[in-house]
Amino acid sequence: MPIDAKLHIADYDPDWPRQAHAAIDMLSGAAPGLFAAIEHIGSTAVPGLAAKPVIDLMAAVPRLELVGAHQDALAARGFHPHDNGMADRLLFVRADQGVRSHILHVVTLDGWPTRNQRILRDYLRRHPEDAARYASLKREIAATGTVPGEYSRAKTALVQELTDRARAEQGLPSEPVWEKR
Repeated sequence: MPIDAKLHIADYDPDWPRQAHAAIDMLSGAAPGLFAAIEHIGSTAVPGLAAKPVIDLMAAVPRLELVGAHQDALAARGFHPHDNGMADRLLFVRADQGVRSHILHVVTLDGWPTRNQRILRDYLRRHPEDAARYASLKREIAATGTVPGEYSRAKTALVQELTDRARAEQGLPSEPVWEKR
């Protein structure tokens, strides 16, 4: 069975924020001055939310072209380029002992304030009832035997609904959450 072939949703782990901060410190040290900001995003960044046990990070840079000069330093820390069909960012994946442990989304600074992932994270932190709905859906999807590659698509409708609410709270228009080509 290939790595990441079975979808696993874990109960919230209070160590996830520490793991994220350690990775942020490591990435900042690996590429001094490259990142204008790095944050813990995704479900592991929402206290109490069940999640795939993968730490998602988002980093902002002035221009994506600047990252190339730092790829060797990122790779030395286990973060390797990964193409998953998203056109507006660079993606790096870290696998510890063959198991995906971290994902780094590198985006441009100009779109940083309105990134859906950041907006949804903050919304779910403020709305535990919606976080519980999201956790329930994730567990239902995992229970059906859905493979990781289809997991994102299977939860898109709810993620879109919650992101639309989150954006509306900020006076922002709806934007599609499905970002793959």
